[in-house]
Amino acid sequence: MSKKHIEECVRNSLEGYFKDLHGTEPDGMYDMMIGVVEKPLLEVVMQHAEQNQSRAADWLGLNRNTLRKKLVEHKLIK
Repeated sequence: MSKKHIEECVRNSLEGYFKDLHGTEPDGMYDMMIGVVEKPLLEVVMQHAEQNQSRAADWLGLNRNTLRKKLVEHKLIK
């Protein structure tokens, strides 16, 4: 799957979201989208990194402490 395909999936999902609103104006979309995308991203990367936070942080281009904070926020670790 290419970056372009991922972008297309996101675009299609957003179009469906607007359709489901039936004209109601959205609120807080940025935070909603970041939360919706970030959790599965972290789950999949951690799985492929065999739960190694240092490796996952490198793959994500994040500081390990930032990754750990995000994992806690999403209740993926305690």
